[in-house]
Amino acid sequence: MKATPGFLLAAVHLAACARGTPALRPAQASTESPTPPAASRKPHEIAIHGRVLTDDYFWLRNKNTPEVVSHLEAENAFAAAFGRPTAALQEALFKEMLARLRQDDDTPPVKEGSWRYYRRYEVGKQYPIHCRRGLAANAPEVVLLDLNEMARSQPFIDVPRMGVSNSGGLLAYLVDTAGFRQFTLRVKSLETNRLLPDAIERVDGFAWAGDDRTLFYVTEDPQTKRPNKLFRHVLGSKEDALVYEEKDEMFELDVDRTRDRAFIVVSSASRTTSEVRVIDASKPASAPRLIAPREHDHEYYVDHRAGTFYIRSNAGGARNFRLMTVPVADPRRARWVELIPARPDVLLGQVMLLRDHMVLFEWHHALPHVSIYDFKTKRTQELVQAEAVYDLGPHLDPFLTGTPLNREFDTSVLRLRYQSPTTPLQVLEWDLASGKKTIVKQTPVIGYDASRYETRRIDAVARDGTHVPISLVCAKGTQPDGSHPMLLAGYGAYGFVGPLGFSSERVSLLDRGFVWAYAHVRGGGDLGKTWHDQGRMKTKLNTFTDFIDCAEHLKNAGWAKKDALVISGRSAGGLLVGAATNMRPDLFRVVLASMPFVDVINTMLDETLPLTTNEFEEWGNPKKRDEFDYIVQYSPYDNVKRAAYPSMLVRTSYNDPDVMYWEPAKWVAKLREMNTGKNPVVLITNMQPAGHIGKSGRFDRLRDTAFDYAFVLSQLGLGR
Repeated sequence: MKATPGFLLAAVHLAACARGTPALRPAQASTESPTPPAASRKPHEIAIHGRVLTDDYFWLRNKNTPEVVSHLEAENAFAAAFGRPTAALQEALFKEMLARLRQDDDTPPVKEGSWRYYRRYEVGKQYPIHCRRGLAANAPEVVLLDLNEMARSQPFIDVPRMGVSNSGGLLAYLVDTAGFRQFTLRVKSLETNRLLPDAIERVDGFAWAGDDRTLFYVTEDPQTKRPNKLFRHVLGSKEDALVYEEKDEMFELDVDRTRDRAFIVVSSASRTTSEVRVIDASKPASAPRLIAPREHDHEYYVDHRAGTFYIRSNAGGARNFRLMTVPVADPRRARWVELIPARPDVLLGQVMLLRDHMVLFEWHHALPHVSIYDFKTKRTQELVQAEAVYDLGPHLDPFLTGTPLNREFDTSVLRLRYQSPTTPLQVLEWDLASGKKTIVKQTPVIGYDASRYETRRIDAVARDGTHVPISLVCAKGTQPDGSHPMLLAGYGAYGFVGPLGFSSERVSLLDRGFVWAYAHVRGGGDLGKTWHDQGRMKTKLNTFTDFIDCAEHLKNAGWAKKDALVISGRSAGGLLVGAATNMRPDLFRVVLASMPFVDVINTMLDETLPLTTNEFEEWGNPKKRDEFDYIVQYSPYDNVKRAAYPSMLVRTSYNDPDVMYWEPAKWVAKLREMNTGKNPVVLITNMQPAGHIGKSGRFDRLRDTAFDYAFVLSQLGLGR
């Protein structure tokens, strides 16, 4: 997709590299004003629906040609020169952000089988070390994967998923060394500490079967990167069995395993519809079993407990989902029985099944709620939080990345994450039998005093009367007196819920008088599925007008200084700030756009690009006249106009598989051409292996954030 869940204010991980990426370390200031490169104009015409679109910068799509590489290197040289006067500020910001980071931190161990798994960092090293110990108090540490060692010969390393076999003797993991999200599946013997010869390319996901020798894995199409084929692999075998192929280009495959380990779950899903098959994990050679045939606009998801399938479904008008049950022996739709009804103001998100309890993760008015249902007592209890803005949910496993921390089915202890814009990440442990809640660990932030800051939740009224929530964090006692610079972030796409967590880097802005705000605009999932529905397809303009209305409200209410409003967006959030800036260039002072999806028409017309077809249900298909007419109203590249634009810093990665580098490169070229003002437009392209999240090292991220913040402060005249 054109965006990923880890999406907003985390800066793109840029580091100095040999092919022209600007060095962010201190440099001698220059009194000369650098001149940005001018991209050649080579008109390229696209005839569609009786119109002719002229694209002067279409040639920038010619990846790896000398002309394109030369232009991007020239842009990077300009960015480096532009940043030299703020070199001392960049270094000061980097050092203060680094000083808050405990470099040798680790995660609390989590039990699975006969082991406790955890992740730790060492001082001065960029990457985590994944480890485990036996259950005995004095059990020695076993290093599973040291990403620092793996990165010695690689400029980029990403291991997004790992999983051990039933016995715990084998480790499977995915690894990417280019940043193009193209993963190789490897298997390591934890008894011999050696890699097995099994190596499978272009794997998107995997799951172990019930034995210690069978893996199910999903591969992607080599051109479009759509996950479309499920294979069964027996360790040591040369040929793998094709289990299922998803031929509909609107759908993607995913494979997982139920928490009780009874079933392999094969999900095929578009943006609005899903279909699930299951395989008995103890009989990996058995054929997949269909739960319910796909029906347009019906999304459903399946888990298992005690001979019953639990199905989260939005059928029958249950837009925000309800929970159904059905016997494993006969899972036909006619047998589904409602356990938890749908509610118009509550989104039923993830459902976690344990032996004696069911954990419900829900959203109400852009805030998460967690409740526990006891299967024995039939009672429900909720974990109540006191802060006005917070993040609460399943703590993501530091070992099996992207999955909830609770790895065991037979347990009465639940691990959760809790954080807020003022509270660093906590790992909570909830004893489901006694109701006792304890903080297992709080992420240390050196020198940080939470009592100095506060969060608030306010609403803006959009132009159509809709109330749009805004989350704020600022120094305690801050008054809306119109004197504070503000950084306003947003996303508003795919039904994703906005970030409400802690950022130690953000403290550097708060301590300089900033108010940080996040606008929960339509298109996101902050207020449920209907909130998403009101900001996609032919209602997408709501996303941008909501953001503008939130910005206006923040200025009028005194939260944002009128000439010091900074906006930030990443990926689809880059589309948001790009469209809003075209509509109201006078409203914003500085724009930060990372990996921005800004060339919507051209990208959605090209079905050979990764992940385009399955997004027709998010943005529309411009090959259809009515959908083209709607998209062309907001596509940032197509709506750049002659105007005085704000100062803009745009980031991209040459190997980004989600938003191709040429989108921001073309956008910047056109902005410079049309800009009638004197504010700078700066483009940074990471030419080294890096993906949609940029570089992979944690210190590189701080360098990038320091550059971004220095850009913002200098443009606001606050260079200190």
